[in-house]
Amino acid sequence: MSKKLLPGLIHRLPQNAMSRTMGKITASGFSRLAIQRYIRHYQIDTSIIEKPVKEYRTLKEFFTRRLKPEARPIAPGADTIVSPVDGTVSQLGDICEGTLIQAKGKEYDVSQLLGGSEEEAKRYYGGKFITIYLSPRDYHRIHMPVTGDLTCYCYLPGRLYPVNKLGIENVDCLFARNERLVTHIQTDRLGDMALVKVGALFVGSVKVCYNTATTNIKHGQQTHEKIAGTPHYEKGAELGWFEFGSTVILLLESNQLEWEAGVEKGKSLLMGQPLLKKASQPE
Repeated sequence: MSKKLLPGLIHRLPQNAMSRTMGKITASGFSRLAIQRYIRHYQIDTSIIEKPVKEYRTLKEFFTRRLKPEARPIAPGADTIVSPVDGTVSQLGDICEGTLIQAKGKEYDVSQLLGGSEEEAKRYYGGKFITIYLSPRDYHRIHMPVTGDLTCYCYLPGRLYPVNKLGIENVDCLFARNERLVTHIQTDRLGDMALVKVGALFVGSVKVCYNTATTNIKHGQQTHEKIAGTPHYEKGAELGWFEFGSTVILLLESNQLEWEAGVEKGKSLLMGQPLLKKASQPE
């Protein structure tokens, strides 16, 4: 197929229905037969997974596998923010005039990403953001980047464009158009944060640990609610998971943060490694 035709085709695909179907297939018993091929194709290190491969009953169960605790040490320090996922840095930087970078020549607004709430968006103006892409070979559990309280969440129904290079280079405002599940985090030392979990083509759904919220619901309605009990989560605690590859965007309110060495566009990350730290104050 011509590369010129692909960008137009991705707009016409029944993305949500295709993704729900994929979710059913990977949850079926016969999908277990694909696990070993999946491991070989993506060169997955099985020595660090939680249990023996033979104990996974479906491809979805293997895909959402946990790791041994020692496989992903959590960087210490109350002023250190860690990566919430394994993945590759797609973009990062300052949030200038409420705008984020999607790709070269493509930008979108914080308010669009957060569902049109200008009030919530403004708290991140002048802050920082990082976009992390999770490929099919990556570990797909999502963890807390800091210690903090979960205040509210927002489910934003939408499309499920692919979040690979084809999608981000050809679909304007892709991350603000795809389905999203946003978790808002309040911290004592590092300001407020928004952890945006973006759905994508063939991502059956996004799940969270703090309630039954999910994505890719047939006829789903936009939801914005407080999280019951405002639960307190420690840095590194499991927050949710993707059912197949996707993207996480972390928004940071504080402008008193600096990137750790080696955190830059195109670099791979492991969950728990340091992303940012509180900037040193001049004496």
